Amino acid sequence: MASASSGAASSGDSSSSSASRYLYGLVWFGAYLYGAIAFVSTAYQIRLQAIEEYGPVIHEFDPYFNYRATEYLYEHGAEKFFKWFDYMVWYPLGRPVGTTIYPGMQFTAVWIKNHIFGDRMSLNDVCCYMPAWFGAIASFLIGCVAYECSLPQNTGASVASVLNDALKGRYTEYKPQKGSGGTIMGLSSPALECGVFALGIMAVVPAHLMRSVGGGYDNESVAISAMSLTFLLWIRSLRTSDPLSWIWGAAAGVAYFYMVAAWGGYVFVLNLVGVHAAVLVLLGRFSTKVYASYSLFYAVGTTLAVSVPVVGWAPLKSLEQLGPGLVFLGYQGLQLCEVVRKRNRLSRAEAWKLRVRVFLVGALAAVILVTAVAPKGYFGPISSRVRGLFVKHTKTGNPLVDSVAEHQPASNQAYFQYLYHLCTFAPIGFLVVCFRFGDGPSFLLVYGATAYFFSHKMVRLILLTGPIASALGGIAVGRLVAWSISQIWGDSPTDAKEPSEKKKKSKGENGAKDKKKKKKSNASASSDEISFASLDTAMESIAKVSNSPEGVTAKRTCAVVFLICLYFVGSAFNVYCWRLSRGLSNPTIILKGQLRSGETVFVDDYREAYWWLRDNTPEDSRVMAWWDYGYQITAIANRTTIADGNTWNHEHIALLGKILTGPLDESYEIARHMADYVLIWAGGGGDDLAKSPHLARIANSVYRDHCPDDPTCRRFGMMDSYGTPSPMMAESLLYNLHGHRVKNGVEVDEGKFREVYRSKYSKVRIFEIINGSQESKEWSSDPANRVCDVPGSWFCPGHYPPALRNVLDQSRDFAQLEDFNKEGGDEEYQKKYFEHLNNPEKAKKNAIKKDKQRQEEKASSSSASSSSSSSSSSSSFGDIEGGEQPPSKPTQEQIDSVYNRWEDTEETTLMWKIVSSNSIEELENWMQANPLVAFIRSSDGRGPMWWAFEHRNQDIVRMLMKHGVSHTDKDKEGKTPVDLLG
Repeated sequence: MASASSGAASSGDSSSSSASRYLYGLVWFGAYLYGAIAFVSTAYQIRLQAIEEYGPVIHEFDPYFNYRATEYLYEHGAEKFFKWFDYMVWYPLGRPVGTTIYPGMQFTAVWIKNHIFGDRMSLNDVCCYMPAWFGAIASFLIGCVAYECSLPQNTGASVASVLNDALKGRYTEYKPQKGSGGTIMGLSSPALECGVFALGIMAVVPAHLMRSVGGGYDNESVAISAMSLTFLLWIRSLRTSDPLSWIWGAAAGVAYFYMVAAWGGYVFVLNLVGVHAAVLVLLGRFSTKVYASYSLFYAVGTTLAVSVPVVGWAPLKSLEQLGPGLVFLGYQGLQLCEVVRKRNRLSRAEAWKLRVRVFLVGALAAVILVTAVAPKGYFGPISSRVRGLFVKHTKTGNPLVDSVAEHQPASNQAYFQYLYHLCTFAPIGFLVVCFRFGDGPSFLLVYGATAYFFSHKMVRLILLTGPIASALGGIAVGRLVAWSISQIWGDSPTDAKEPSEKKKKSKGENGAKDKKKKKKSNASASSDEISFASLDTAMESIAKVSNSPEGVTAKRTCAVVFLICLYFVGSAFNVYCWRLSRGLSNPTIILKGQLRSGETVFVDDYREAYWWLRDNTPEDSRVMAWWDYGYQITAIANRTTIADGNTWNHEHIALLGKILTGPLDESYEIARHMADYVLIWAGGGGDDLAKSPHLARIANSVYRDHCPDDPTCRRFGMMDSYGTPSPMMAESLLYNLHGHRVKNGVEVDEGKFREVYRSKYSKVRIFEIINGSQESKEWSSDPANRVCDVPGSWFCPGHYPPALRNVLDQSRDFAQLEDFNKEGGDEEYQKKYFEHLNNPEKAKKNAIKKDKQRQEEKASSSSASSSSSSSSSSSSFGDIEGGEQPPSKPTQEQIDSVYNRWEDTEETTLMWKIVSSNSIEELENWMQANPLVAFIRSSDGRGPMWWAFEHRNQDIVRMLMKHGVSHTDKDKEGKTPVDLLG
């Protein structure tokens, strides 16, 4: 009777415990479901700030090209899109857009417009909202990546144990880790916690926000989602507990195809998966399932990728993409060896002999094939951008590529700016994965190391660290939260003993089997038992202490402290990301400022200038501007441009640079054959004058007489920190248009250039070219002067008018370092280029000296009056070189006027980016061009001094102090720059 009562009581307790656990599971599931929904909503909302403040406006430069291409696809269909040769760009050459664009984003936008919104949303609005939609999708996918890499069945080993087994030729059998929260509705803990927190981090991390804000209709906004999906499916194909998971490898190949169609960064995705597949072999993890997963991924992905016109056969020809192909062939060889080994029951030594023979034959065949096809130029070169990731110096040797700020190396401040607390939590997650290791999680280690290496070389690639940092950070936080909650919920010493009791019971029931296995593996495992015996003893002692009443109390106390700390750290991270997102969301085409009266205004100079062109110039007008603005001019003004951001033709851009930075009269004689109007960005900040030294450098890479014996064109620029131009700059077309009737003594001949438009805030100025050559214009527009690759073909490039033949004869094709298929390099130019980059002061002094000699020679061969004029112009260099007093500083009245005007402008945005990324050289060049920029302040009263203290950039602080900027003034909130150190 007593026994029955005891059994009933036991049954009741078990039922009550089961119900309690089920209730806990429901609460646990509901809480994380709510958190996931909230994080996805946050990912969407944080990206809409620009749209909410400025309306659905396309940002930046490249997005305008993307939008114009989307419009063309929407109006003309896919067939005409892929045969679209655009004569309104790269005049007079044109561009085959359909075969030189990654069209995935455009097709996605048109599909959404046609099949989801229809007439309810304009195509412009669809394009503006797409980055926010895909930003939320990418966040969810990264959450799924973290979940998959934290599942108990995928994390049953450590890096040390896997390496140990690999060295001994053993295949590690993963032992699933028991989750701290169990499983409900098919979801496991702590995997769910890791996934949800990774989602939340990815939703707001600035490294992802930088390319996914509303209006930023750029390829990366869609590509990051495609990349995340590819990685998720690849990891899913490696799931340990699923014997058919390799099927997901084919799905990963399809996702990779979408990535290929969306962005040129697909090369990173392909190589990363290929490297991971190779690493799995080195770790001794090669198996039939891994073989099938990678083979399907590569075969399906590559087959689909070559169908994208801009890619073509590059996956099988480009050196950047041949690595994964070699891994694929290696996998075929390994699988062949495995089949033979199992069929013939070969020993380990015999299996290795077979592998060596197979791979020697394969290597011999590869050498013969390469020897046969390499001389014929079969292999494509490594691009200068990719090559720049592997050289010791920070430049590529191509002044066009080097002129782009995004191609410079990343600093520690840049990582902290875009990752913030993830700089701490991501490495912790990395270590966690090392101890919760598996085939899928190992991908995170490979991804993390690779992303850090490449982003350190090029600051733009910090974008690639966003997903992996979020996943690793989510794993670190998720496991800590799961452990803390499990301690607080009520793990007691009694509960902790249950597993050991079950273990004893299991041991009794399966004693015979255990003894049998023990005998079988005793010899191979004995060394491991000896080496790890002391560690096991220590771990058992720690477990015994932690499960005591005092240990449980201590663990619960630590859990509460951890949760409180995580709450405050997470809140600070969220606030920081939202604050930074406001700066990242500002569209550079529209600025917000504040007048002295305190009134907030929108500076819309750029679009208004483009609208003026559209409404006040003939439809066949050709507009000359630096290549940055070509996309916007074509898309908004609907006018023909000379060049744009595609930068596919180095020599054509060099010709444009020669015109803008060459002597005014000479440039006029060239420009009148190519354009009807010249548009320049003025008004300070990153305007054309600040960029002009790069323009001269690019021009000289093709026209070597532009800056003789001076590859970096140091003789073109500002001579001092007070904005005094060098003689070469003072003579240039750009300087004269920029300073026309603004700077004392600067005025262009109105018989050649006539100012026809100046924007409200003087950000843009447009000049009409007088007496342009109608003959050259008609010649270029005549279809008879276009050469088609096949008669009647749509691919018909234009040609330069005959009047420019003498100028073009002075050019030489720019030979990039990677063009090894071409005969005759340009080693001397490249050698001098890097010498001058590495020692800019010496290069500048040599340029000054040679320029002075050149001026003196010119003076001695001219008349007395012209000699006097030449001497006065050459003396400016001599004065500076000799150390005499430089021109007067800006007046205090000018400084006060700038310093007391608080407004958010293009200049303040650019200044914040320069200071926060510690770009000292760029800041120094800007301050030389315009000394007053050191005193600009944004609407919150902060300026470069505040930002320099905030990011602890001591060199910039010293530079600004030397320039006279105060570090004791207060901002809008009453804080001094020094206060931001706290």
